[in-house]
Amino acid sequence: MNPVIKQIPNFITSLNLAAGSLAVIFAIDGHLIWAGIFICLAAVFDFLDGFAARIFKAYSELGKQLDSLADLVSFGLAPAAILFTLLEFSLFEINQPIYQIAARWDQWLILFSALLMPVFGAVRLARFNAVQSDEPFFRGLPIPANGIFWASMGLMLEVSKYPELFQHIFSTRILLILGLFTSGMMVITLPMFSLKVKNLKWNENWYRYIFLAIAVVLLVTLNVYGLALTILAYIFLNFGFYLAGVRY
Repeated sequence: MNPVIKQIPNFITSLNLAAGSLAVIFAIDGHLIWAGIFICLAAVFDFLDGFAARIFKAYSELGKQLDSLADLVSFGLAPAAILFTLLEFSLFEINQPIYQIAARWDQWLILFSALLMPVFGAVRLARFNAVQSDEPFFRGLPIPANGIFWASMGLMLEVSKYPELFQHIFSTRILLILGLFTSGMMVITLPMFSLKVKNLKWNENWYRYIFLAIAVVLLVTLNVYGLALTILAYIFLNFGFYLAGVRY
């Protein structure tokens, strides 16, 4: 194979990393809408690099490690930057350089709780790379899903469609709970179904069809709000299926 063609997936992965890096910069600067947009763009590149690798059969250990590093920035660090800034807004109603923040020790703890996200994301990715498994499902929340959830939280700032709900969602308590929850979900070993399918048979994909139906309804009716709820629906569906004894 042409050496240039073999590098196409890695080039796309690099675009993922670049988009995630821009998301971090915008989030720290308080531009959460743009941060959300670039995380979503990184998710598109994350899909395309795997797609390109399958088409060109350009698999490599370098590509695997590069993909994990890019994902850590785009879906671990960038969402954490969004959460940090949202917590800053909720506590002080202003975004400012970190050295200018006048906070009590407990407020610092709340702000730095956002750092659990890249740490737990790194643990998840390291475990994924270290443990070779043929399981047809994920263990814990895929890190791109975490990124999309927090990207949607940034995008909600542009679509304040439900003012009362908006104020409740962006309270310090709810943000802290959501941050701890999504971080923890990345390292939990709960089986979570993949959206990759081998065929379209109902009896082998019924849980995927249920999720997709819920996702369509949420996205059509609630737009950006529906994007965050879709990720939460994915998590709670997997909890429900696990308790019901469903095997993927």
